[in-house]
Amino acid sequence: MTNAVFSTASIGLYPFDARGVAKRFRHAAIFGALSALEPGETMRFYNDHDPLPLLAQIEAHFGSRVTIAYVARAPGEIIIDFGIA
Repeated sequence: MTNAVFSTASIGLYPFDARGVAKRFRHAAIFGALSALEPGETMRFYNDHDPLPLLAQIEAHFGSRVTIAYVARAPGEIIIDFGIA
């Protein structure tokens, strides 16, 4: 019997845990990561709070090229998929 092991990168899903990035660098790191994605790829974003101002900035910068979909939206556990069209 074999166990199937795959990388999320092999399916175009890249995790980004903002909780491990110093606050002063977070937005720049997030914008850099989103800019590095190819069409059809997704960044799964993990955070401890709902980043509403950041979402507005991302929408203003990327426009319709980015999709935003909440995977989890509970206090202390925010997971958002950012897709690039």
